[in-house]
Amino acid sequence: MKDNVAEEHLYLAFSHQYRDSIFPLHTSISLFLLSYCDCKLFKVFLVPTGEDVGDQCVTKNLAGDLEVHLISRCQLPVVVQSCSLPAVVVKDDKFCRAGLSVVLRHIIQKTFEADPSKKDLLELLGFKKTCLKACAEVSQWTRLCEISIPLAVERFLTASPENCQAIPPDILLLERKLGEPVRVHNDDKIRRQKLQQQRAGTKAAVPVLGEEAAEELKPGEVHEHPPPSLELSVAFSKLLAQEAPDAISREAPHIRRTKTSDLPLLDHVFAEGLYFTVADLVLLPCIHQFLVSSKKQGKNLVNLPLISNWYRRVQEVPGVKKAAGKCNMELLQLPELMSAPGEQLQDSASVPDELEEDNEESHFIGGPRPTMTKLMENGIEAKFSPHPCPNWTLDWTSLPSAVSPGEGKMSRDRALRKQQQLNNLVAAVTKLAKPGDWIVDFCSGGGHVGIVLAYMMPSCQVVLIENKELSLIRAKDRSDELGLNNIWFIQSNLDYFNGTFNIGVALHACGVATDMVIEHCLRARAAFVISPCCYGFIQNTVKFKYPRSHQFKEILSYKEHMILCRFADQTAVQLPPERRLIGKQCMGLVDLDRAWAAEEHNYSVQVISMEPESCSPKNNMFVGIPA
Repeated sequence: MKDNVAEEHLYLAFSHQYRDSIFPLHTSISLFLLSYCDCKLFKVFLVPTGEDVGDQCVTKNLAGDLEVHLISRCQLPVVVQSCSLPAVVVKDDKFCRAGLSVVLRHIIQKTFEADPSKKDLLELLGFKKTCLKACAEVSQWTRLCEISIPLAVERFLTASPENCQAIPPDILLLERKLGEPVRVHNDDKIRRQKLQQQRAGTKAAVPVLGEEAAEELKPGEVHEHPPPSLELSVAFSKLLAQEAPDAISREAPHIRRTKTSDLPLLDHVFAEGLYFTVADLVLLPCIHQFLVSSKKQGKNLVNLPLISNWYRRVQEVPGVKKAAGKCNMELLQLPELMSAPGEQLQDSASVPDELEEDNEESHFIGGPRPTMTKLMENGIEAKFSPHPCPNWTLDWTSLPSAVSPGEGKMSRDRALRKQQQLNNLVAAVTKLAKPGDWIVDFCSGGGHVGIVLAYMMPSCQVVLIENKELSLIRAKDRSDELGLNNIWFIQSNLDYFNGTFNIGVALHACGVATDMVIEHCLRARAAFVISPCCYGFIQNTVKFKYPRSHQFKEILSYKEHMILCRFADQTAVQLPPERRLIGKQCMGLVDLDRAWAAEEHNYSVQVISMEPESCSPKNNMFVGIPA
């Protein structure tokens, strides 16, 4: 560990122990990753969810030589109290990282920074370091790994025998995901090798190695049970830091001439495809508990051949068995299972609709006029309230440079437009805020809104929430330069923030994120000032269905609402004026639907156009006040 690395505290929830795992499973997953990375950079605290939990029962059977400390919820740092666990915070600091994926990715990154020789750990983050980076609300895969599978297994373990499902639907969904074709960056060469291998009728003889076996074999030797596919050879060669074996030294002419569309698809080796990632480390403790419980109950796993074979394969990854040993996980030795197509198809049919990808047609033919006409015939048109203070502006020339958005390294023209956007939001918040209020800047990015608010309103506390680490670090650097002491930083997805606050604000919250911010404000009974963006990214999710309001639902179908959303993005300055006008009207209708949905929760909501409208093609702004 580098001497100048600040001590960081890792807070994990603790409800109970069951066999060789600590619950909730997010805690077991976090401890397993610490063991796999051999990471001791963090001071680990367990936060009991119940009362009167003694030290002895929470420290028994924990990860090997890992020291843990007990702390009550009320003793947590203020910034952590507003978040769901797990969470990481630098000691005595105001910068918190919360949520399973964010915390796991941070552990991996910090371990590598402390010991750059552990380059293999960075590979866990996947191609371009994007593994589990997308938030669970918009990514079905992140939701499945981070939320659905852990919860499904916890429910499976606690269900009474008569209510225990044979296989939870989310486990079935994972089984199906493992059977889908793999798409990886630059996979053309691998697929051509696979084609030549298939035509030659040969198999690549490459070892499937565990840590101990890898040490015993000499270079050039193979395991007595060679893997059955080129995909395995590529995957394990990468894990063992070897050159990926070529099925051929040079592609035959007929292989080179084969169209990409005619090449064989690649099969899964690990959860995300060919390569071992943090997703596998998230799933292993969960699937392990499910398999152990299923075995004890005498359940037949014949309908889960892909999960069973994945479970066997992950055990052969160097370091996994050692980490499992530290965590007292007694991994099962399962027989290799063959797929049973008929039964597998039958089970897959039991996956509920909300777990399926949204198959509704997303590419629409025709324009928005029929939908807009349909609304007009029912007395619904876009409505914009008068701007309460159209000429209000900050005196940007008198403010420190670190307050200005130009400090965020953007062009002069863009910085001017950003200042105009901020004038609108700050003016609205200034009218709502009172001394002592907590203001949350959702989707804060580099902190353009939050930093201005914290500087202009020293009697208020301002919280910035953003899932992109580099953006939030830039915001904190600007805050430190200004010496602000009323500002807090949380790197997490929106769902992991559960604090109370008085005003929610968001500038250009993308797509569904606008609805997530509104939901947070409604739940907290907080006022809100929100400027939406990226209407074309709006789509039905597990939590949100469109249209949002009762009035719109009675008139429009989901498809018709999506037509409005797609054309609401047609407001770019280079488009013809008539087309921009239609886009503005579509924006107004989509936001009217959102405003009416909020009013169903006893709010007063106005949809306003920013001044000047040229400050952004996405120049709508909500101002919502609880009644």
